Amino acid sequence: MSDTPFGFGLPPEEPEDGDEGKKKDQQSGGGQGPANPFGFGGLPGAGGFGGPGADNPLAAMFGSLNPSDLGAAFQQLGQMLSYEGGPVNWDMAKQIARQTVAQGAPNGTKDASVGAAERRAVEEAVRLADLWLDDATSLPSGSASAVAWSRAEWVEATLPAWQELVDPVAERVGAAMGDVLPEEMQAMAGPLIGMMRSMGGAMFGTQIGQAVGVLAGEVVGSTDIGLPLGPARKAALLPANVEAFGKDLGVPQEEVRLYLALREAAHQRLFAHVPWLRSHLFGAVDGYARGIKVDTAKLEDVVGQFDPQNPEQLQDALQQGMFQPEDTPEQKAALARLETALALVEGWVDAVVHAAAKPRLGSADALRETLRRRRATGGPAEQTFATLIGLELRPRRLRDASRLWASLTDARGVDGRDGLWAHPDMLPTATDLDDPDGFVHREQLDFSELDKMLGEAADGGHGKPDLRKKDDDETEGDGTE
Repeated sequence: MSDTPFGFGLPPEEPEDGDEGKKKDQQSGGGQGPANPFGFGGLPGAGGFGGPGADNPLAAMFGSLNPSDLGAAFQQLGQMLSYEGGPVNWDMAKQIARQTVAQGAPNGTKDASVGAAERRAVEEAVRLADLWLDDATSLPSGSASAVAWSRAEWVEATLPAWQELVDPVAERVGAAMGDVLPEEMQAMAGPLIGMMRSMGGAMFGTQIGQAVGVLAGEVVGSTDIGLPLGPARKAALLPANVEAFGKDLGVPQEEVRLYLALREAAHQRLFAHVPWLRSHLFGAVDGYARGIKVDTAKLEDVVGQFDPQNPEQLQDALQQGMFQPEDTPEQKAALARLETALALVEGWVDAVVHAAAKPRLGSADALRETLRRRRATGGPAEQTFATLIGLELRPRRLRDASRLWASLTDARGVDGRDGLWAHPDMLPTATDLDDPDGFVHREQLDFSELDKMLGEAADGGHGKPDLRKKDDDETEGDGTE
């Protein structure tokens, strides 16, 4: 059976023409890519992108549905239908993600608890990385601790951030599907709408859980997509994935671990000491999601012709691009704001890590290029991010941003470069990424007089003393008495 509304349906039936039917069914299935972000029909399932888990989420939840599993299957189905929470059933997402992790990564490796030796290796790598970064940036260490996670631990630690990222999109889509019916029909179909919303929350939870579970088999840390997915001030690496990443590179494993620790520690410094950055990024995601436009005419047509005997038509409609970003100046600005901010974060980390690693690691250039190509070819992090919220971080912007930050270092020094993170209005814009030399050599503005004027205005023009300085003086006096 093909995809059904909200991704759910009966277990696949045996084709009438035997093995040939199976082959045809497999060939006609498959998932969608990032170009269709809101259909959610092709997120990575248990078998990878477009695999059987994506086509039949019930199979992902319930396994092969053997008779011995039916009790648990119906229990989970009851939990799904009784869900009354937000737009995504995150309990189900967590369960599916952990089941996907337990099945193993696409490269054949299984998840396992992290041993004491691996934890020490990660802690030492992050400690050394922070020492090297002290010479490359004026931002102090942002890692209060360093941890080594298994894939299951990564899932547990990052789900709160995924919830913050995905809920705005899911809420917008869910509201559109409920509002398409006239009010009088909504009153009559109240129980049905409630059940559909529960199914919708389960659909999103299943697909997101599959995506996060597959992603857990690939990521090497907590900041692979340029966003702080893990707890604040906690640098994290996944030893199993670090080993898999460096397996065929011809680079000593210690150097691979150290280079990835540099990237993780650099991200932590930025997010720890630029307090507005996290809310700026997540707010841009929310703003972008709220600009999604729903083709209500198409949705009304689908609902009006809905045939319970052919429920997959709703999922087919979703896959035809029913939910698209609005072509408005506000939506374009939200998209540009988010893309530019992500590029600036990744470009800064790329430039800073290269400055720290180049004099010390012979493999620095090779590792840098490997990671750039991983991003450019649409690695799992980018694919998942694009599929969930409809955005891809364009590699061209990443390279442009890295060159801009490196040029700023040459022209203004480390302090002048990092000082731009003091306020979002001081950062380069998308236009500046097109003309990095123009931004780098632009006359630097002196904000001291403006700050003085603003301070006097706040004091009512009475020239009140600087209380902060007074407090500092009193503190120093207390310390010397």
